[in-house]
Amino acid sequence: MSFLVEQKSRNVHQVVMQGDSASWEQWFLLTGDRHVDSADSDHAMQIKHLRQAQERDAGVIDVGDVLDAMQGRSDPRRMKGVGRPDSALVANYLDRIVVDAAEMLAPYARRFVVIGRGNHEQSILRHCETDLTERLCERISLLSGSKVHSGGYGGWVRFVVRWSTKGGLALNLKYFHGSGGGGLMSHGTLATRRMASWTPDADVLVSGHTHDQWLVTLSRERLGASGKVYLDEQHHVRTPSYKDEYVDGYDGWHVERGAPPKPLGAWWMRMHWIKPMARLGVDFHRAA
Repeated sequence: MSFLVEQKSRNVHQVVMQGDSASWEQWFLLTGDRHVDSADSDHAMQIKHLRQAQERDAGVIDVGDVLDAMQGRSDPRRMKGVGRPDSALVANYLDRIVVDAAEMLAPYARRFVVIGRGNHEQSILRHCETDLTERLCERISLLSGSKVHSGGYGGWVRFVVRWSTKGGLALNLKYFHGSGGGGLMSHGTLATRRMASWTPDADVLVSGHTHDQWLVTLSRERLGASGKVYLDEQHHVRTPSYKDEYVDGYDGWHVERGAPPKPLGAWWMRMHWIKPMARLGVDFHRAA
């Protein structure tokens, strides 16, 4: 594997890579809102993307809501037919959705850099006093023999690329599961300026939650240590979901509240070496 994951603190993980040539590149799959135990979760698309990650020797960063977890006996959001039958009808419902999700993701355990927490997992922690994200990461690690790191509702991934003759370069990614409804017209893009104001050290910001998909790049004026003014870019990435809540628009909570269809999938992030500028470059491609 071309990268090594180190946990620096509870919500800071470091990915160490070795740059071996000017043509060096490394891919990462940015995902969120899998909702694996929902009947509307597209398992085939998830497996397709995870297999592509294996083929590319890519890492996976997940920003939370791996689990839907809404079909428990005391959950007011529960609805017959929404959860997968093999988990929604058993007595140990919360245990079962962890086991099922872990079995699905374990073959790709070595790909995962970090699995963050989402509002669905945090709701279970508040009301049922069990940490589904921690249980899931433990189970995947047990099944696969590879350590899978859990992250926070928000956290950091620091990418370090080492060149034997050129020293090292770094890129900082801030992840945050997300909040609010996204906005029917703005799709949550107005949050980019707000988040940029308190995360000046982030080169990339990744969030999910609203099941929208967009990329907004902000240019910034910077002042270097030598006193030279230069420009750089901060990329804001919103990951979509693998859960199709709209389907054909017939019924359901998503349809009844007047919400539109949402894209499904994820983002590919490609890191590469920009030789003329002697710095790391990053670009993004839709995974559908």
